[in-house]
Amino acid sequence: MTDAVDNNESGDGIRLAKRVAAQLDCSRADAERYIAGGWVSVDGKVAEDPATRVTPGQQVALLPGATAEEPLPVTILLHKPAGVGTTAALEALGADTLSGGGRFLKRHLHKLTLATPLETAASGLVVFTQDWRVQRKLVEDGARIEHEYVLEVEDEYIGEKALAAMNAAGTPAAPVKVSRQSETRLRIAGKGIRAGRIEVMCRQAGLTFKSLRRLRIGRLALSSLPAGQWRYLGEFERF
Repeated sequence: MTDAVDNNESGDGIRLAKRVAAQLDCSRADAERYIAGGWVSVDGKVAEDPATRVTPGQQVALLPGATAEEPLPVTILLHKPAGVGTTAALEALGADTLSGGGRFLKRHLHKLTLATPLETAASGLVVFTQDWRVQRKLVEDGARIEHEYVLEVEDEYIGEKALAAMNAAGTPAAPVKVSRQSETRLRIAGKGIRAGRIEVMCRQAGLTFKSLRRLRIGRLALSSLPAGQWRYLGEFERF
């Protein structure tokens, strides 16, 4: 029955998965995994949808290094620019903003969880993930992960009293370490720092908030990742 349906629809081509299965003499399931993994090209362009219809005249090829294994979930590290909400930042992810290499697949943007919220006004490192292990580490056990920030204030000078007040804003269970980097800039490191908390600490210390940038989450630093760019979490990287 399936063959009859495909023959009736031959004017519009056949499903890419069927073409790949026939061409490689493999199962339809393996063909779909090749396609989902971004290993199949149609007329030189990668096709990720097994339901894509192809005609006999189109060139279908398997890319070098192809594997029929199910693609692994990914974790994305983004340098979110200041003034951009996390939803808008997520929508801007794509091959053109990928930094540091890696094979970009559209499926990598499906069902991503924001694991490390950051204020719209702030910039810096943000993590999106498809991996339940990373989600558990950063969301469920997030209070145990240290984050590091740089705070810039409008004030001409950060006095000792204000610095002491910032350090005292932590709790015994979640202390913060605040040090002066310049007359108007502070480095802040601590666990369990929720979005918005540093701006509140700043006001309580009598300082005028200017900007905030997250430099590090656990052991992973923003490093030289440009604003608006993102990269994949490496296989051996850990938070």
